[in-house]
Amino acid sequence: MSSAKDEPLAVRISRELAARIISGRIEAGARLRQDHIAEEFGASHVPVREAFRRLETQGLVESEPRRGVRVAGFTPDEVREVAEMRAALEALALRNAAPHLTRAILDAAEQANLASDRAQDVHAWEEANRRFHRLILAPCGMPRLLRAIDDLHTASARFLFSGWRAEWERPTDRDHRAILAALRAGDAEDAAALLARHVRSIDHAPKRHVEAR
Repeated sequence: MSSAKDEPLAVRISRELAARIISGRIEAGARLRQDHIAEEFGASHVPVREAFRRLETQGLVESEPRRGVRVAGFTPDEVREVAEMRAALEALALRNAAPHLTRAILDAAEQANLASDRAQDVHAWEEANRRFHRLILAPCGMPRLLRAIDDLHTASARFLFSGWRAEWERPTDRDHRAILAALRAGDAEDAAALLARHVRSIDHAPKRHVEAR
């Protein structure tokens, strides 16, 4: 198994910058200075530019001609768009994953849900929530689809942290329990419908801190 040290430098840089943007440590509108980032990571400009391209693919930064790269903002319409895309793609993934979901996988997903119930802050909750979704979707055997879903989860996390930065309180996720019950009963269509409805609920998360572009 490869370690973080074995990763391409561009991947490591993009992952660290993404974490800062998603958590709000780098705010919307902030400019990312190629020279500063290259110096911080002890890198040439080549992996930094590749990292910027990765971040742009995820919708986290925008490249402006002759002005460099800045952290992208987002609007309520974009929040809704991401929710609709996630709903469609995750339902598709779950329908294909359902025949391959074992009792062990469903038990692990249940444990992830319990971890989210016990979370003490929004970051711990989001990590457990994402683990739940990955566990039930990964057996679909569609890597491109899973990569697209993962990018959308990244966007969702940013919306979540922005909206709940000052007012988070731990939710109890009954939707996850209903999805697991349907999967244990062998009803993939009901589980997919529940999942799609659940994902669309992101549009109802607090929007006080949603930044317009």
